[in-house]
Amino acid sequence: MFRSRGENLRFVFVLLFLNVAFFMLEHQDPKKYARLFAFDRDAVLGGQVWRLFTYQFSQAGAGFLEALALFITLLLLYMMGSALEEEWGSRHFVTLFLISTLGSAAVAAWIGVPLLSNYFVHFTLLFVYSAAFPEQTLYLFGAVPIRVRLIALFSLAVLVYGAISGGAANVAALGGALFGYLYFLTQRVRVPFVPATANGAPAATRVDEPPRIDPTAMTNAARYAAVRHALASGAAADIDRLLAQCDRDTVANVNICPPADYKPESTDGYCIRCEGFAECSARYLRANRPA
Repeated sequence: MFRSRGENLRFVFVLLFLNVAFFMLEHQDPKKYARLFAFDRDAVLGGQVWRLFTYQFSQAGAGFLEALALFITLLLLYMMGSALEEEWGSRHFVTLFLISTLGSAAVAAWIGVPLLSNYFVHFTLLFVYSAAFPEQTLYLFGAVPIRVRLIALFSLAVLVYGAISGGAANVAALGGALFGYLYFLTQRVRVPFVPATANGAPAATRVDEPPRIDPTAMTNAARYAAVRHALASGAAADIDRLLAQCDRDTVANVNICPPADYKPESTDGYCIRCEGFAECSARYLRANRPA
């Protein structure tokens, strides 16, 4: 969908570390922290360029509420950021963060408002994640299923209402989210659809129409069915043949998930569309083949 081979460098872990580190700094002296790290147009023009980025690592509330805000930020960042970076690659993920952060700062500088909050995680990342994985379902309190798209629409409604009702910081957050989402839309890789002419030769390439069938998903789905059949039958020859095929089709420099995350039968189809599916299948075969 977006992935470039060997591109994933796990930038999401850098963001996780920065959120925790800045939380500890802010917890020591919130007022001094705001004076040093909040976005302020005049301070940036005076040479304090770090403020263009550090305002994104502040948590709302105080005391227990601030710790809870940090927990929610880290949870959303790891859950959504890891999936998006795995799907899209680190280069695009870093660019998304920079565009969203600098976009919010640019809007704030234009309307003359300071910024100090984590807008990227709660808005831009949520909107882009819901667009990349529209069928993803989250479970509130571990029991109530809700589509991530509905959460994103609710957050967008809250953000727009805050901007209309006079919240200048909401206007800046909305601007940054808009810039980030536009980048997401412009960088989506569209696989050309090439119809055949009457004589069998390929016609002119059309990039405005997506392919009717995802060949990678079809191949991986067939592979998974063969894996299940081979393990159910316990035939050593079939298992060895599938292992040889998986090893041959393994893509180098692709980060694969932990074994527990191998769920090709899941409804979102994430594993089936992954380039690392052959490697995960080989690992699954070796771990579950009969003794």
